[in-house]
Amino acid sequence: MKSLRLTAVAATLALAALTGVGPANADTPTAAGLLQAGARQGVADGYPGVIGLVRQGDTTQYVHAGVGDRNSQAPADPKAQFRIGSNSKALTAAILLQLESEQRLSLDDTVATWLPGAVNANGYDGTKITIRELLNHTSGLPDYAKDYGFSLSYALDTQPYQAWSPQTLVNLALTQHQPTSAPGRQWSYANTNYVLAGMVIKAVTGNDAATEIQHRIIEPLGLHDTTFPTADPTLHGNYLHGYEYPGGFSFAIMDVTVSDVQAYGSAGAIVSTLDDLATFSRALLAGKLLPPAQEAELKTTVPTGEGTSGYGLGIDHMQLPCGQWAWTHDGAVLGYYSDWFGSDDGTKQVVRANNEYHMLTPTRGLTDTVGATVNAYCALQP
Repeated sequence: MKSLRLTAVAATLALAALTGVGPANADTPTAAGLLQAGARQGVADGYPGVIGLVRQGDTTQYVHAGVGDRNSQAPADPKAQFRIGSNSKALTAAILLQLESEQRLSLDDTVATWLPGAVNANGYDGTKITIRELLNHTSGLPDYAKDYGFSLSYALDTQPYQAWSPQTLVNLALTQHQPTSAPGRQWSYANTNYVLAGMVIKAVTGNDAATEIQHRIIEPLGLHDTTFPTADPTLHGNYLHGYEYPGGFSFAIMDVTVSDVQAYGSAGAIVSTLDDLATFSRALLAGKLLPPAQEAELKTTVPTGEGTSGYGLGIDHMQLPCGQWAWTHDGAVLGYYSDWFGSDDGTKQVVRANNEYHMLTPTRGLTDTVGATVNAYCALQP
C-alpha cells in the first residue's frame, strides 16, 4: 500500500519521477511538441487537465490538454491560475536573502536570535539551527505535514477554513520524534523549515511573509496573476479547478479547489500562473532579484542523497537524464501539482501544471508528465 505523503513537494519526488524516463513521443522532437504529447498522455492517465509553457529567450509557446473545470468542460487554460505549492519556497527564500543584502539579518543567525523559544522542545534547540539550515533543509526538524491528524484533515479537505498559526504548525513537528541528526549534517525536506522562515521574516520586518513578497517580488516583477492568500481558501478570476482521487482510487474524484491555505503558509500557499512562475524563476536565476553575493548563496547546494540532486535555498539543482543541468522545483498541494525547470541564466524554461493531486505518489500521470517536462527542457537548444 502506498503511504500518505503530505510534504508539499520534496525534490526527491522529482528525482524519482525522472528516473528512467524516455521521450514522451519520438515523433515530436520540438520542446513544445514533447510537452504537448506529455500533456495529452497525462489526461489519458487520468488527470482532468494539464497546462504547460516552453520559453526560450523572448519566445514562448503554450500547451494544454483536458479540462480546467469538469462541470463546465471548459478547456484547461494555460493562462489560468493554480496553487503552486512548494514553488512558494523560492519566493520566501528570496525575501530572506534580500534582507541579508540589506544587512538586516545574516543567514548564519540562529533561529533563536529572531524567534526565541519557537524551537525548544523534544531535544530541538533553536540556538543551534541557523536560518541557512532552514532554507536548505538541513535543520534536522521534522515535517509537521506528516502529523497524522493534520495530514488526514488536509487530505480529506474537511476543514478548508481551519486556522493554523505558524507556531502551532511548528509545535506539531517538534512533538513527532526526537532529533535523528544534528543541524547541518543531513538534508531532509520539511515544510516546518519554511514556516519558520516566514516567522523570521515577520520578526525582522514587522510584516508577514505575504506582505513582503507582495512588495518585494510580486509588484516589482509585475506578477499580476500571483497572490499569497493568508485566510481566503477560494480562488478568484480565471483559475483551474483542483481535483483529487480520494485515497488514490481512480473511480471517484472530488473538487478540492477550496482548500486550507493556512496549512502551508510561507511554505506553499501562493497562487500563480505559468507566465508569472516563469517570470519569477527567470528573474531569480538571472540575478535580477538578488545582489551577486546573495545569488551565490541561493545557488550553493547541499547534497540530498538522491543521485546528482543538490538543494540550494528554495531551489533544486539536478542533472537530467539527457546530461543537461537545470535548476528546478516542484509544488504539490491538494488538487494541484506543478514544476519548473530553468537554465542557470534563466533563458531556457519549461513550466507545467496538473490539476489533480491526492497526496499519494508516484502515479502514472505524474511520471509521464514530469518525464515530458524534462524531455521538453532537454530539447531546447543550449
